[in-house]
Amino acid sequence: MTTEPDPTPRRTPLTKAAVLGAAVDMADRSGAGVPSMRNLADRLGVKAMALYHHFRNKEALTDGMTDLVFAEIELPADGADWHPAMRDRARSLREALRRHPWASALMDSRAQPGPATLRHHDAVIGCLRGGGFTVAGAAHAFALIDAYVYGFALQERSLPFETVDDLEGVAEGIMQSMADAHLPHLAEMFTELALKPGYDYGEEFEVGLDLILDGLARRRTDWR
Repeated sequence: MTTEPDPTPRRTPLTKAAVLGAAVDMADRSGAGVPSMRNLADRLGVKAMALYHHFRNKEALTDGMTDLVFAEIELPADGADWHPAMRDRARSLREALRRHPWASALMDSRAQPGPATLRHHDAVIGCLRGGGFTVAGAAHAFALIDAYVYGFALQERSLPFETVDDLEGVAEGIMQSMADAHLPHLAEMFTELALKPGYDYGEEFEVGLDLILDGLARRRTDWR
């Protein structure tokens, strides 16, 4: 999906925030990632050179867009209990990745992370340290939680269904292809779980998150 340029010349001053907002909106709509400077300029109704007053190159624009996504993620408050805080933060990260699917490949790739990114990491580590994790333990916990959230978001985005009706259609097709094969465990999962009324694949996220957080709670003082 492409975004049509605004044919009306821009009459208000161009700001850094306006450039970032337009760039993120274009990336969300197209699904193609960071827009080119030329296409972004067309969207804003300016010459491409006007963008370079705010961002020296596309890498700097990408840094800013990524930082904007990090700013949307809920952070633990000072003194918060690490367990519910990490749960809330993981949920918030998942939602941000659902709103901005292009960002998942960029979030931890920036050599020049922005202020929101740095505050985010510092707050998460601080919450874990306040919860009794050693420095190494906080690093392990941070990496594990993020690997799970990013991985789940990628898998969720790649599934061939979005709604319950979609899932039923996909499951029925798979069941038909299994008709002549002996696949009792797969058939059982479909009939006893996936095709039951009210099943929501998204709820698997909470199950996995519970397992991770409970495991970290048992091990948080083990790492030195």
